[in-house]
Amino acid sequence: MKALFASLLLFALTETPLALAAQSLEAAFASQGRLILAPFASAPFPHPDRAQGHTYKGKLYPAEAHYSDSTVALFIPRGFRETGTVDLVIHFHGWTNTVAGTLTTFHLVEQLIASGKNAVLVIPEGPSNAPDSFGGKLEDADGFKRFMAEVVTTLRARANFKSPDFSVGRIILSGHSGGYRVIAGILDRGGLAKNADEVWLFDALYGRTDSFLAWADRTRGRLINIYTDHGGTKEESEKLQSRLTTRGTPFLLTEETSLTAAALRQTPLIFIHTDLAHAEVADKRQQFALFLKTSVLADR
Repeated sequence: MKALFASLLLFALTETPLALAAQSLEAAFASQGRLILAPFASAPFPHPDRAQGHTYKGKLYPAEAHYSDSTVALFIPRGFRETGTVDLVIHFHGWTNTVAGTLTTFHLVEQLIASGKNAVLVIPEGPSNAPDSFGGKLEDADGFKRFMAEVVTTLRARANFKSPDFSVGRIILSGHSGGYRVIAGILDRGGLAKNADEVWLFDALYGRTDSFLAWADRTRGRLINIYTDHGGTKEESEKLQSRLTTRGTPFLLTEETSLTAAALRQTPLIFIHTDLAHAEVADKRQQFALFLKTSVLADR
């Protein structure tokens, strides 16, 4: 009886609702590859600047409920080919979302698989179900460097690679909506040599434009900005286009309905105007997959 009680107590301690939810989410993607959900010390939260939570329009979003989750999701597609380097696509969700919500709503795993690219998808938990763009520890100096080191450590421990002695290859930073701010912070002070090979903004250019432009000038990396009429990013997107025109920097401006893979390979600065709604820009017409297909990433 004592042994049975001990076993039940251990189950109660280990099989918490959060643990069960993580197992369920990992199982949901098992047929497509391997989803790993892990707590990271270097994850955006918790962070001292949100220790008392965050107030938006008079409503308090307490730290315990919205700024305490250090979960990071890593997805390795079935058929991933080990080459000695691992390319990474790191996506940041926007306001009032979560890792689980991002995976199930925007179908990023399915789009990665459809692209045929040999990369690992990484999604850190940002402000959890909160109207907030703050990127926590990833906005700190060298915060991205520490995060990347933990990504590598986690993959070596849990990805079941035949050879865990790999290095980081290409890095793509992708963000929807409020995810722009953490990306800008990473580009400015992430701690790596160039921090990213490509940057994708899904209706996300609300500000920090100088950070994105400085990165593009410095690295000549591909910057894709897809924007809507009513998502709040149109004005800033058009201002940046005007700046580029004034200084004579070439860029592509196209309607999303006319977009082709060939066009995405023409120039590193790309502006895509779309008739889609704010929540549709990454998934409705499989744009995340198209950006992947035309990226610097190697095929599987």
